[in-house]
Order: sequence, then structure tokens, then C-alpha cells
Amino acid sequence: MMEGMLLLSDAAAGSVRALAGLFLMSQQHRSQQKDAYQDTWKHKKAATALAGAVLLEVLISVMGFPESYRVGLEVLWLACCASWFGFLEIRMGFFVSIFYAAAVSLWQFLFAAWLGVLFHSAAWLEAKTERGQIALWIFHVLLSAVVLYFFMYRERAAKNAFRFASVVGVAGFMAVITLSEQTVLKIADDTLGMWTILAVILMMSLLVFRLRRQYETERELAKLKSEQAELLERDYTALNNAYALNAKLFHDFHNHIGVLQQLLSHRKVDEAVQYLNALQAPMQEMTDTVWTGDETIDYLINSKAAAAKEGGIQMLVQVEFPRHTNIRSADLCAILGNLLDNALEASRQVPVTKQREIRLTIRRIHQMLVIKVENPLAALPNEKEGVLQTAKAQNGLHGWGLKSAQTAAEKYDGMVQTSYADEVFRAVATLSYKGVKVD
Repeated sequence: MMEGMLLLSDAAAGSVRALAGLFLMSQQHRSQQKDAYQDTWKHKKAATALAGAVLLEVLISVMGFPESYRVGLEVLWLACCASWFGFLEIRMGFFVSIFYAAAVSLWQFLFAAWLGVLFHSAAWLEAKTERGQIALWIFHVLLSAVVLYFFMYRERAAKNAFRFASVVGVAGFMAVITLSEQTVLKIADDTLGMWTILAVILMMSLLVFRLRRQYETERELAKLKSEQAELLERDYTALNNAYALNAKLFHDFHNHIGVLQQLLSHRKVDEAVQYLNALQAPMQEMTDTVWTGDETIDYLINSKAAAAKEGGIQMLVQVEFPRHTNIRSADLCAILGNLLDNALEASRQVPVTKQREIRLTIRRIHQMLVIKVENPLAALPNEKEGVLQTAKAQNGLHGWGLKSAQTAAEKYDGMVQTSYADEVFRAVATLSYKGVKVD
């Protein structure tokens, strides 16, 4: 009877531990696309994961696997579930799973050991004893409390996840060192040495992870700067041409008026009409040009509008842009340029028999700038791990579009949100801005 209760307790504790790890890993993933089908599918996945965790822990308990086997199987299950749910890619899933399993094992031992020191009894370290089971479940209740905190304050917890993991690793190392110096509870040197090595590995893992994240951030920023530079270089000529054309038209306006006056005064109506027809094309270009007062916005919108016209795509623009803000031109390029590039690429895939129309709306609402781009879809966009995937034939800069826009928007406490419905894709960027004084 007692043996059966121990097996049930171990299986239940293992299930709590595994599901807690999966939930903590899920906080690294936030999908913006939600619908009823996705919710149903996620519920089915969650039910399957719950059943899998229970079956795995029951199997481990019944078979009496050693601790190393148990940890290995839990790591494998966590990594596979994280990849299946789309929380983390498989390699990062294994890294996080190993760190989680090692940290939980370390702190489970430390918690039981310090209870033993407090109550002067080594029975707290024996999992098969009553005190050992009490220590086991107190620890798992505390673990559940951590999970509850992450659930209730997920935004704050997600931002401080690395700091929390660092505290866990460093505090674990200090606790092991302190435990080795106490004289109340006799613990084998080999045991303490093993946990000390594990604590050191945890801290080194955190350091490696931090360096890797820093490297990825720097690489992403470098690609973003490269993309912005390419965007500026590619479109600046179009802007200069537009300004040169408009300047020439305004400069020659009185000459054109003089010529028309002479033709009409001599009743040369046909010649006057021909002359007006010759002026119509450049005048139409000037009329179609968007003028906001901000050169960056002007050249981006006008160059993309020209590209849309060449591709037989209509572009409707409504712009209300604030002057003299703290938003840098390079960041505007990253947001507006990438959103329009994605819209153009998607619109080109739509058959010419259907309406191909891009709508650009820029509005200021109090101290918030809203940039909305809408375009038709030839097919539903692909998603991988909750992230929209490019349908472009080339990789390179193309895959960085929305990510670059998101990175730039976050500088201004903003975000980029995407949605699609009724064969229309929408990308909305929101930025908080401040007015600046111009001398």
C-alpha cells in the first residue's frame, strides 16, 4: 500500500514538474493571430501534452528508472512539446529544457537539504520517507506558485525571465557552497561535489546564453541598418527626380502661361490644346505626388506608389503626419518601407482579374502615430511557430521585413500587429511620439 502511494506521489510530482516547465517555456511565445480553429487545436494539444506528461511520469515511477534517466526523459518530452506547440525551435528547446531540469533538480535537493539542516534530520533527503515526501511536495507547491506568478504577471515576468534565471543559478551555487560548510547534516562529499559542478554548469550556461542573445541582437541590428541603408539608397533617386520635376514645373510656370496666352491671342486653339496636352503628363505626376512636409515620408510613399503603378496596382493614401517629432527618419524607413514592400509583394501575387489595391493610412491620435497598410491576398499567409513567413522567392533581406519594423516600433513603446480577414491583410504599426522644438 505504502509503495503504491509513493509511486502515485512521484508520478504526480513529476507531472507537476513537467507541466510547470512547459508553461514557463510557453511564455517565450506570443502569437498575435487568434481564431476559433487555432484555439480548439491548442486545447487539443494541451490535453495531449497533459496526458503525455502523466503517462511519462507513471512509466518512470513504475519502471523505477534512476534519477538520470528520469531527467533525460523529462528533458526530451519538454523539448519535443515546446517544438510541437511552436514555443521554441528544437535546439533552443533542448537548451532551455536541460537548464530547467537541472535547476529544478538542484533546488529540490537544496530545499530538502536545508530542511534537514533546520530540523537536524537526514530523513528530509530520503524521498521514500514521510519527511522526504513532505519536502518534495512543499517544493512543488512553491514551483507551482512561481508558475502562477508568471501567469498573473506574464508581461513583467517575460521581461525579467533572464534576470530570474540568473538569480536561480547564482543563488543555487551560493546555497551549495554554504551547505558544504555546515556541520549539522552529514552529506557525502561526492554528492556535494556533484551538485556544485551542476551549479557551476548552470551559471556557465546562463553566460553562454547571454552572449548568444547579445550576438544575435547585434547581428539583427546590423542587418536592420543594412536594410535601412539599402532602402534609402534605392529610393533616394526617385525622390530627387520628383523634386526636380516639380521645381522645374514651378519655375517654368510663367513661361507656359505666356506661351498659352500668345497662342490663344492669335486664335491658335489647336496649338494651345496640343501644348496643354504636352503639359498634362508632368502636371498629373505632380498632382499624384504625396506631400506631407517630411522628406522621408514623401520619398517612401511616392516611390512605392510609382512601383505600384508600374505593376498595375492602385495605391490609396491618406496621410496626417505630425511635424518635428522625436521619431528618427531611419526608424520610419524601417517601418513604413518594410510594410509597403510586403504589401507590394503580396499584391503582385494577386491575379490581375481581381482588384489589386493597397491602402495606406497614417493618423496621429493624441501622442500616438498609427500607420496602417492594407493589401489583398492571393492566398492565406504561411505561419511557422506563430510567426508569419515570407512567400518571396529570395531570402536575405526579405525575411527581415516585419521583424525590422517591429524592432523599430519598440524603440517608441510601440508594436506592429498583423491580421488577415476576407482576403485582406492588415499591418498596423503604433508608435508613441513627442514633439521637438526646432530653432
